[in-house]
Formats: sequence, C-alpha cells, structure tokens
Amino acid sequence: MTGSYGPPDRFNEEKATYAIRGADAPDLEGGVAAIRNVLKTLPLKPGVYRMHDAKGDVLYVGKARALKNRVGNYVQVDRLPRRLQRMVAQTRSMTIVTTNNEAEALLLEAQLIKRYRPAYNVLLRDDKSFPFILLRADHDFPRIQKHRGARRAKGDYYGPFASAGSVNNTLNALQKLFLLRSCTDGFFKTRDRPCLLYQIKRCSAPCVGRIDEAGYAELVGDAKKFLAGKATDVQAKLGTQMQAAAENMDFELAAILRDRLKALTFIQGTQFINAEGVGDADIFALASHEGLIGIEAFFIRGGQNWGHRSFFPAHTADVPEDEVLTQFMAQFYEEVPPARTILIDRVLPEAEVLVQALSDQAGRKVEMTVPQRGVRRRLLDQATRNAKEALERRLAESTTQARLHRELADLFELGEPPDRIEVYDNSHIQGTNALGAMVVAGPEGFRKGQYRKFNIKQAATDDDYAMMREVLTRRFARALEEDPDRDGETWPDLVLLDGGRGQLNAAKAVLEDLGIEDVCMVGVAKGPHHGREGREVFHLMDGRELTLPVNAPLLFYLQRLRDEVHRFAIGAHRAKRAKAIGASPLDEVPGIGPARKKALLMHFGTGRAVRNASLEDLRKAPGVSAAVAQQVYDFYHAR
Repeated sequence: MTGSYGPPDRFNEEKATYAIRGADAPDLEGGVAAIRNVLKTLPLKPGVYRMHDAKGDVLYVGKARALKNRVGNYVQVDRLPRRLQRMVAQTRSMTIVTTNNEAEALLLEAQLIKRYRPAYNVLLRDDKSFPFILLRADHDFPRIQKHRGARRAKGDYYGPFASAGSVNNTLNALQKLFLLRSCTDGFFKTRDRPCLLYQIKRCSAPCVGRIDEAGYAELVGDAKKFLAGKATDVQAKLGTQMQAAAENMDFELAAILRDRLKALTFIQGTQFINAEGVGDADIFALASHEGLIGIEAFFIRGGQNWGHRSFFPAHTADVPEDEVLTQFMAQFYEEVPPARTILIDRVLPEAEVLVQALSDQAGRKVEMTVPQRGVRRRLLDQATRNAKEALERRLAESTTQARLHRELADLFELGEPPDRIEVYDNSHIQGTNALGAMVVAGPEGFRKGQYRKFNIKQAATDDDYAMMREVLTRRFARALEEDPDRDGETWPDLVLLDGGRGQLNAAKAVLEDLGIEDVCMVGVAKGPHHGREGREVFHLMDGRELTLPVNAPLLFYLQRLRDEVHRFAIGAHRAKRAKAIGASPLDEVPGIGPARKKALLMHFGTGRAVRNASLEDLRKAPGVSAAVAQQVYDFYHAR
C-alpha cells in the first residue's frame, strides 16, 4: 500500500481492538495484566499498536514486524528501561491495527504519532509546514507564488524550503530573473495598464499584452530549468541573447538581459554550494549533549541550497539516538516529499524498512546512505557542524530561560518554576470587533500552536473588565470540564493579565465563582508614567505591588511576554475587522448562498434595501423563489 495514510479504519479488514480495564491508579501489575490479556490473541503479523491509560488517552504508538513478539517484550518488565516501565504501569488497554508489511506500519505509526502526540513517543515538535514555490499550470500565463499546506492546485511544486525567508529571497530573485507574474487571477483580469512590478522590472506585464503567450511560455520554461538545477543552460542562453541584442544595437533589450544575468549571478552566489553530482538530496545530522538532542536538516535541490533548519525532538530522554533519528525522519516525511537521496550521519538499524516506506510514499526509489568521502561527505560534515552549533545555542538559551523561570518563581512565590505561562489581553476599537487573546509560553519559548482568541459574545464591549471576565470564565470553565484532575498539561502555572488592579480583581472574581484557588494571577500595569518602559507595576492577588529594576533581565522577559500578547491580540482584531468590512447583512440569513445573495444585492442595491423590502418585492427579484423570498422576509420581520 502506498501514499498517505488515512484513519486506522482504512485497515478495517484486519483491525482488532482489545481492552481490559483495571484500577485507575497506575501500577505495574495492572499494566502487565492488561498487556498479557491482549497478547493471547495477537497474530505474528506486522502492524501498529496503541497503548491507552485508564482514561483512554494514547500513551504510546509503536510498530512491529511481528505484533505478538514485539508486544510480548513489554511483559518482561525487568528488561525494560525505567521510562517504559512507567508506561506499562499506566497501560490499561491496547488497540491493534494489522498492515500488509512493516513499511506500511512505519508510515501509519508516524501518522498516528502526529495525530495523538503520545507522552512516550519521540515527537517532532516543529509543527510549522514547509514553504514551497508553486508554478501554477491552470492559466495561460502561469503565476509563480509561495505555497504552504496541501498541494491541491495544478502546477509544479519546488521545495521544501527551510524557511519563509529563504523562499521569499528565491521568489524575489526569480521575479527579477524571469519576469513571471505573482498577482492573483482576479487582479490579472482587471488590469488595463501595467502595475508597479512592471515598472521596476519584476514582471513582463502579460496582463496588458506587453508579452505574448509564446514569449511568456519561454520564460516559464527557463524558470523550470533553473529550479530543476540547470542554471548554467539558462545563463548561457541569456548571455547569447544579450550579445545578439547589443550587436543589433537594441541596447534597451540588452540592458534588460544584463539585469537578468545579474539576478542570476546573485541567486547563484546565495544558493549554490559545492554539491556537484549530488542532485536532489536531504541531509540529516544529529548532535546530543546533556540529554538534549538536536537534528539539522539541509535541503539541496539541483545543486541549490534551499536552506536548513534545526529541530529539537521532544520526549527523547533514555531513547537511543538511532531510534530518535528514525522516528524523526518517519514523522518529518509524513507530509514532506522525500528527495531521491537522503544522506545521514549514522547507520540506522531500521534503514531498510524506512527506505522502503519512503519509496512507497514517494512512488519512486529513494536512496539512503552514509557518505564516507567526496562532496557528499563534505556536505554531511557541514550539517554536523551546524547541528552541534545549533545545539549549543539551544542549551545556552535553555539555561537562560530556566534561570528566568526560577526568578519568576521567586518573584511571584510559586512552588516551582512555571512550565506553562498564559498571558491575556483584549483588543477592540471603541467597542467594535472586540476579542480576547491568550498566548502561551514555557521553558522552551512561545508555544504558538496553543494560542487562542475569544470572540466576545456576552460582555459589553466598552467594558474591559467584563470582557476579561468573559474570556477567563470560558477558558477555566472549559479546563474544569475537560481536565478536572489536572492530569494533562493545559492548566497554567502562572497567568499574566495586561492591566492593573481592576483587571486582576475581575480575574479573581472568576476564579472564586469557579472554585479555583491555586492559580497564580498577576496584573501587569505600565505604572504612573505610561509612556516609559521599565516602570511596570506587578499587582499580586494579595494586594501587594512589585516593581523591578529597569535593567533587570526578568523585566525584559515579562515585557516580551506582554508585547507578544499585544501583537497577537492586535493581529486577530485586525483580521476580524477586515472580515467585518466585507460582510453583508445577508450573511446572517440561513440558507442564502453566494448566488442568491448576489442576485438580491444586484436587484435591490444594498443590504438595507433587502431588509426593508416587502414580501412581494422580494418575490420579484430574479433567481429568488417564493420560498426563499418568504425565508428572507421572515428572518427580518417575523421576530
């Protein structure tokens, strides 16, 4: 079976679920009993198993060549490391999914790990998708653009690039070099004169006929050659054309071609490295120190360096480095297409299975090697150096961050350094488009995947205190409902509120109403001189007020937390306001789709005219049936 894997139900023909429920308290005997009960009916087939705790949450996802043999290892607790003994002690049920082979099991395991994020699996923490360059093929004049996410649009995808910065730099150079349009199709249709990009020589203006379809297709072909690693051919072609234009005394064209050659030289200087003969390759190197593991990934396509990124997988304590790298690569390629060649810094015991799985997923052969000499070895050595340097920076940052969290615990008299800090703020303009925002930070930095925004539904939007009460009520009422025992990682150790004593009193009232007594909240106010940074006043729940020296690192950290929630709240507010500007009163009418809404607006002119129209007038609108007219009329009048 090849391709991406859907839910486990895809394997229904060979799926079996076994469960035994024991006491809620984690004990080794109960866990072993649960696993033994499953073991009796397991086949000697490849597949994936999930271990669940008493609540049904997934503790671990594993794959096996022979399920019975692999799961049987967990009942030999004396041979297990302490980490797995804790897991067995918590296990109360298992889910088994059989597959056709071990490669399928590896791909399914990676997908399930990404979905459930179990506490005992190595996790790829960086959940940001990689950017690609998309050269669309659904228009006579194809558009070049940055792309993230599912690749549904018709066209050629080039990537992955390591970061938005690297893809943006490449796009800028490609616009100078090949003059391809980057505008949307809607913008393209409405142009009657060239836009600014044409004036600054970054587009050939096909929208107004400054280049014909054949000429534009030639530019597209050159761009494809360049992105495929044939930059030398493109350079030779441009040089020949420039020389011919100069000989024909067409100096304007020669100058344009000269500028394009300069752009090509620039992008070669920034992206090309000594990767002759490598072709398309992904390079991975692992470094470890003091229990932390870092993995550096380089992306080479057609001899071009498309950037590199550092990863720091979670849950790697007591896990062998080979297993960490294998699990990392399986999860990494769950969405990213593998290169034809993968260079790694060590021999992996499961390399054969991993290569088969990636080849099946890509629909072509994938090669994985540990280079020993030549260009490939130099590239791998470069990745190894970067991995060590990134890990050193990470350790230095972690040390600084850990010290700041210890100082936070001392300042606000917490029992231990906070693992989860939540920061809240409201944003609105004179009460319109009001919303609340929450950002989350931990020892490793901001956890952007856990940010939340709250559209204000009940509170008066000109009352900041009421809005804060609504936001915190919704946040902590849900926490009480979903995790009353606080077994998960969603309860904050420290809550910071952007505001002074009034906001803090509103927050305290929420906690009292919900019966929560042990969450530390602090109000962060700007102090008596609002325009001066460093004069912040921290309001504590017992009525005390604290200040910090203006040059204290802890103060800078708290300011950074506050600035981040400001940024997030303002950005969410602007997005909401922009959406509201384009909204229509007809959007609220149930059952009215875009076509009928357009017909009503074209007939009556405005949404207000539709609201005030009589039933008879509504029936006369083209494309509007009697039933729809009655529905619109009732919505506005039958109240």
